Amino acid sequence: MFAAFLAVALAAPACGAQSVVLPAVASDALNKIYSGDPDAAIPLAQELQRQRTDDPLGYLIEGEARWSILYCAACEIKWGMVDAWKRDRNTIAADSESANATYMAVADKAIDLAQKRIATSNAAIDHLYAGMGYALKARLYGLHAEGRAVARAGVSARQEFMKALEIDPQMADAQTGLGLYNYYVDSLSAYVKVLRFFMGIPAGNKQLGIQQLEAGEKDGVLLKVTARFHLAKNLRNFDFDYARAEGTLAPLVEQYPQNPTFLLLYANLNWELGRTAVAEKFLRDANNLTVANPDCAARARQIASEFLKTIR
Repeated sequence: MFAAFLAVALAAPACGAQSVVLPAVASDALNKIYSGDPDAAIPLAQELQRQRTDDPLGYLIEGEARWSILYCAACEIKWGMVDAWKRDRNTIAADSESANATYMAVADKAIDLAQKRIATSNAAIDHLYAGMGYALKARLYGLHAEGRAVARAGVSARQEFMKALEIDPQMADAQTGLGLYNYYVDSLSAYVKVLRFFMGIPAGNKQLGIQQLEAGEKDGVLLKVTARFHLAKNLRNFDFDYARAEGTLAPLVEQYPQNPTFLLLYANLNWELGRTAVAEKFLRDANNLTVANPDCAARARQIASEFLKTIR
């Protein structure tokens, strides 16, 4: 549920040029995250923070790594779908609260650094970074079912992504942020739509959101994988378009076969499509993975084992 509730009914120009350039250490850290070892990405992100003391990027990548850990550990099977569903704050253990606090501190630092740079240069990249920082916060609020906090963070993220695209219409990563907002806001429950009305939250547009996510996964740099993963997950969760979701996710499974969340979602989609043998294969792969993070490893094995029992 990356960057839950972010976007606007805004058709930005088609993306082509890559307006985000990543240093090598950032690319290495992101590859660690997507390859299923976010713990190894954290020291790389922190090294980037030391190298570039005024740059939000290192904090954003650390936040992404920490979210990957939190997300995997929170995954479970509900309604036949594997995902990190909403959790009651009162049931969260003390160690999880500490991890949540660290995560939020990293997001706040990224936002603070981005806003300081915006005050002096007003560059598109810094608006993108600020939007991503708010999106990090929205994720965790969404996991804890804190609707008003999600809405506030989502609207702030939306504003920053829009400003980024006003300055640089070719920024595909900003399209991803807006696409997520557009898709989620247009797919919300009636209760949250009422909340949107009373809080003055801008409406979304699901079809536009899909187009923006497609642009992000095609031309994005920093959020390229995020766009593809969430497009696949949203097509499953909200549209029940399992075939399109499976085709969208397949390249990530091929490129990152050690990522347990990718494997579990892919197995889930193949099960929905009636491909039981394929689903079993990827569930066994997830069950047999060597995952560095113990909480994620245990949760992946538990889900794979439970799912295998239901489909045999």
